[in-house]
Amino acid sequence: MSKRSFISLRLIFGLCVLGLVLFLSWHGYAYKAFINSPLNISQQQVIEVRTGDNINQLSRQWYSRGIISNSLYLKVLARLNPQLQKIKVGEYLVEVGDTPLTLLVRLSQGKVIQYSVTIVEGINAHQLIQQFKQQENLVFDLPEPIEKLHQILDLSYAGGQSNHIEGWFYPDTYYFSRASSVLAILKRANQKMQQVLEEEWQARQPGLPYNNPYEALIMASIIEKETGIAVERGKIAGVFVRRLQKNMRLQTDPTVIYGIGPDFNGDITYKDLKTRTSYNTYQIKGLPPTPIAMPGRAAIHAALHPEEGNELYFVATGDGGHYFSETLEQHNAAVRRYQLKR
Repeated sequence: MSKRSFISLRLIFGLCVLGLVLFLSWHGYAYKAFINSPLNISQQQVIEVRTGDNINQLSRQWYSRGIISNSLYLKVLARLNPQLQKIKVGEYLVEVGDTPLTLLVRLSQGKVIQYSVTIVEGINAHQLIQQFKQQENLVFDLPEPIEKLHQILDLSYAGGQSNHIEGWFYPDTYYFSRASSVLAILKRANQKMQQVLEEEWQARQPGLPYNNPYEALIMASIIEKETGIAVERGKIAGVFVRRLQKNMRLQTDPTVIYGIGPDFNGDITYKDLKTRTSYNTYQIKGLPPTPIAMPGRAAIHAALHPEEGNELYFVATGDGGHYFSETLEQHNAAVRRYQLKR
């Protein structure tokens, strides 16, 4: 090979190397600019990662939607950072100002959009099931009929009736991702109720007329339905506990209403009070067989820490509160004053 030919080859090789360096440098610069530049969106967007989706599929989707400007660079980003390839299924909120890097970090950390559902104090099981049926972002996977739910959940805790779901779901706000299971949320609510009931039971006052925590849960549900005024819960609990201790009937309207069921039209009649059901505490002695609603911690605490006193009666005053009496004569006078006037 001549000297001139050798120089020519070196020159060509050098130019190729230079071209490669320039090519890689340009792409390196473009890659860094890509991963740290805002996505091509002008407002918030929701993206969904479905089961089986991977970075290759998502990069093509996002590129076709115009969210990212280069699908190859996104794949390179994931390849250079293996932890970013472990994306989680769910819905994600893409904010204005997000970059490809922050987006993949969010997907790999599973920071999905959170929805919520609130179980309200005093709601009963029928109302609760209807509420969950209307949740668009949840998968309603409860058995039919609903009563079979007791076969899935542990509802026999602390003396409870294992075939009755009433009262066993703790009122609280529960957060979930889209397409979550109703059953999964009810399991959480049931576990929370058992935990709270056990904590309150262990700290209860001595000498209460309950054989087990389940009976305290029944009482708490009645207290929950009788008043929404915090300062009255302990006082109402005191009245009911004293009546149980004296072998008096509880004579509380919410239990009658629960015994009537969904057909209740909003007005208790004399016939309703005289119709014997297992929940009509004007006709039966002691507690009804199950709770009548979902009580919160405050009502459970009141049932296990009733206020001392001599009152055995109370009547609604019409303003949300109650008037308490020690004797039947005082109570009848209060009924005439507050009820018959209305």
